[in-house]
Order: sequence, then structure tokens, then C-alpha cells
Amino acid sequence: MGGLLTITTTTWITTIFLVIVLPFPSNQTPSSSSSIYSHLARQGLPMGLLPKGITDFSLDPTSGLFQINLTQPCNAEFETQIHYDFNISGVLTYGRIGELSGVTQQELFLWFPVKAIRVDVPSSGLIYFDVGVVDKQFSLSLFDNAPDCTAAALDPHHLPSSIESQNQSGTIANEADEGYILRAVS
Repeated sequence: MGGLLTITTTTWITTIFLVIVLPFPSNQTPSSSSSIYSHLARQGLPMGLLPKGITDFSLDPTSGLFQINLTQPCNAEFETQIHYDFNISGVLTYGRIGELSGVTQQELFLWFPVKAIRVDVPSSGLIYFDVGVVDKQFSLSLFDNAPDCTAAALDPHHLPSSIESQNQSGTIANEADEGYILRAVS
């Protein structure tokens, strides 16, 4: 009689488990309809790192490698001007976007590629942009909401993200490159 009671109890527990747990989707697996902003949030990053309205993107959940395709390059204003190219790519990990391309930041009158973005300690309220030579520090609250992005005119004074950062000696060379006025070289 003890064996029958054990089988019935085990069957009962298994049935309860299957009825309660299986109908609910796991939050661990991103759905195909997830936005790039929800992926940023899952990685502890603010959604305001990218402009509003991104719908064309791909993300490899294993490697974190992502690709974003904008309909046009655009600029957003924070404490400084940020330029987003047609294509933005990088590697998304917790608290960090590494190997970033397609994003540049204006400092005074020069444009520098943003190579990485990181939040070391979320409670610090700080976010860091790696522009090659230094890490630029911003208030994390600046990036709470995705910014409106103004279409970037093709302007000979604006340098796209294909510019290179300062070289190892820290010098910046003035070069004419396809009509651009200044170019940071490495």
C-alpha cells in the first residue's frame, strides 16, 4: 500500500508542476518581437543610448553581437552631440557595449568614434563612453529615454564614424579626406 501511495503522490506533484509551470513563458528567452531597447535593459543599460524608432536590428543572443540599421544617419543632443551612422554594431554584454562602431561623439569641434560604452556601478549614476584616448563620463539619467534624432545632413564639416581616433602620440592631423575638414588619425 505504501508503494501505491508513493506513486500517486509523485504523479500528483508532477501533474501540479506541469499545469502550473509550463503554461508560463520563461523570461530568460528573448522573444522575436523584443525591441533593441528591451535587450539594453536586460543588460543593465539605459534605452537612451540609441535613438527612438529602431525596428531593424539583429542580435545573436549567444555572442551578444548586434547590428542596427537606421533609415538615415542622425544626430542627438545630450551634454554633447552624438552622431549615429546608417549602421551601428557592437557586442552587448551586461553593463557594456564593446567593439562599438557607427557612433561618434563631438568634443569641441572634433568628432571621435565611441568604441565602447559601460556602466560600472549602476548605483553610481554614471556611464562612460570610451572615445579611444579617454573615457568620457556622463550622468546615467541623460540616457533614461531614447532621444529624438535629427536627420544628419551630409555636411563637409561633420566627420562620420569611420574617422580614426588620436594616434599613440596623441596628435591630431588635419587632413582633407573626401571633403572633410579635420580628421583624427591613428
